[in-house]
Amino acid sequence: MDEIALQRSIPESVLPYPKGFRNRSKYVLWKAIYPIHGVGRDLLLSLGILQHEGRQNYLLGHIAPGRSVEDLLKYLGTKQYANHFIALKDDDEVVSVRKPVGFEHQYHLRIFKDGEVRGHYEYTSESHPKLHMEKVGQEPRREEFLEVLGDWIIPASEDSIMRASEAASVTRILGRSPF
Repeated sequence: MDEIALQRSIPESVLPYPKGFRNRSKYVLWKAIYPIHGVGRDLLLSLGILQHEGRQNYLLGHIAPGRSVEDLLKYLGTKQYANHFIALKDDDEVVSVRKPVGFEHQYHLRIFKDGEVRGHYEYTSESHPKLHMEKVGQEPRREEFLEVLGDWIIPASEDSIMRASEAASVTRILGRSPF
């Protein structure tokens, strides 16, 4: 299955309706932004206003032999992970999925062409866009991810994790870090 068909085969992530006026306002605003978000993001990237390269931190491991991306995604769907269509795309990323924890947080997994799997816990883009872009509050939560992924992946060694962290992604706005 090609990447586009694979991404379309996964249900889109839907955040729960939040409590509080401020979060509900953000929720409604994002409902209006969703249909054009991808086009706007891609335009900013193509014009060089927004730059994103590399892979994010938090290497978890590689898909286990005999397992496929498609089957892993079906399994993750049973654990409430869904297509994270608004995320920036890392180099060689095949698919990005998330599991919302309320309106404000999410578990975010990325799967790559070489079978690598990376994940982290963070603020959602919708609840705190600036903190999300600045990676404030981003946590590895490795043990939690490994528990969910079980025998679907071969966990990365500490050595591999250190090397991956040194080559983590960079995001810039107009050639500068947004932070």
